[in-house]
Amino acid sequence: MTTMQRLQRDTLPLGGFAGLTETRMIKDAKIGGDNSTWNGIGNFVYLADARYLPHGETHMHSHLEIDVITIMLEGNLIHEGSLEDGQSMVANQVQVQRAGGESFSHNEINPDESGTRLLQLWVQPETAGEASGYKLYKPGHNTLQRIYGGTKAQTATFDSHTVIEVGILEQGCEITKPGPLLAYISSGEAELNGEKVKEGDLIRAENMALTVRSENLHITVISEE
Repeated sequence: MTTMQRLQRDTLPLGGFAGLTETRMIKDAKIGGDNSTWNGIGNFVYLADARYLPHGETHMHSHLEIDVITIMLEGNLIHEGSLEDGQSMVANQVQVQRAGGESFSHNEINPDESGTRLLQLWVQPETAGEASGYKLYKPGHNTLQRIYGGTKAQTATFDSHTVIEVGILEQGCEITKPGPLLAYISSGEAELNGEKVKEGDLIRAENMALTVRSENLHITVISEE
């Protein structure tokens, strides 16, 4: 059986800032991680499972030389900032912002009385001083869709040897993938390498054989190529 490690979100402290609460799952030693979180993989250095308070917002702030990925899980979000100001997002969309050497400023706002849930991921760029940029995705169903990483020869995603894929999978769907990799279950239940996994499980494994056991499963997979 493939050896794998598991970190459960609900065993970790709840933190946050401004108008949101979050559980940090990955905070790599390269950016000041501690014993309660894991290191990432490749240039992937941060993962938080976050919830915005009703009408909560981060307030305008800036990033430099970091790629910021927002994976929407529940609710709505309004994006303000120096890139694609006024963009609105809904559940199952993905926003990717590259700060590069130009940097960007942004404020993310929950416009509703109900809560909004998302994942926030950071990846350090491999080349310093690149232009800033913005991309928006809506992943399809029953597949792992790449939303980050690839060569400089393509423009569908920002280039990196670190690859991030998002899957919205239906019951019975089977996915296999070589590793090493990290996989985060945002919702649902599955068998992964013969073990039951559920919402809030972060898995580190040498490869992945996944079978969805709940009606739907939302998974984020980080690897290298």
